[in-house]
Amino acid sequence: MCGAELSALPEGVQRVARLLQEQGHAHSPVMLEDAARTAQQAADALGVSLGQIAKSIVFKRKPDDVAVLIITSGDQRVDDQKVQALVCAPGQRLGRADADFVKACTGFSIGGVSPVGHLQPPVLLVDASLFRFTDVWAAAGHPHAVFQATPADLQRLTGAPVVDVAVSTLPLATPLQMLAERAQQVSRSPTTEPVPSPCISVCRVNTERAQCEGCLRTLDEIARWGRASNADKRAVWQLLGQRAAALS
Repeated sequence: MCGAELSALPEGVQRVARLLQEQGHAHSPVMLEDAARTAQQAADALGVSLGQIAKSIVFKRKPDDVAVLIITSGDQRVDDQKVQALVCAPGQRLGRADADFVKACTGFSIGGVSPVGHLQPPVLLVDASLFRFTDVWAAAGHPHAVFQATPADLQRLTGAPVVDVAVSTLPLATPLQMLAERAQQVSRSPTTEPVPSPCISVCRVNTERAQCEGCLRTLDEIARWGRASNADKRAVWQLLGQRAAALS
């Protein structure tokens, strides 16, 4: 997207578009004809399932008034008690964020809150329910703007951990299934794209297998990841997909 195209977009969308460009993301924001303030409106406009809309839910953590942003599937509800247990220290609690708080912290209005490009960095969590899908769509800073991504893209762009914070009766993917799906997404992505880290939280080594319990990397693979080439990282992802399949 060139400078002239960017300047024609609303300010919030420009901010998101620039960040996506800087991060080498493959998809620029798309402006819809009709507003997509709700996940259902976005799904209808795009012709996708409700769950493929990556909606942003904002809480206010008290008493420090930090914004907590949850990215979850459009067909899910967020369990605020699960979120509170993850982001609140003793003496802290979560409250609902009103429109003024959301605008002041993120720079976006409710209905257009993007997972990226916030004025003030929030505490971010990505809900595991998104990993049921290969591709999802997220708000891009305006009620008419969205951008396409994989769930792994959203994790890479935000740096947020993947957690289960949904109130759902749907059978969520197991961690091994999620890892195998992410390995497939990496194998299908263009070789010029940055390769996301397999780690979804803090590595915990299983001494019997000498591998991380979450991402299945060996200690040597974890140590070499930061200085590995894209090709080497893709090779590791291929191994992780094989390991996840073997353990499933």
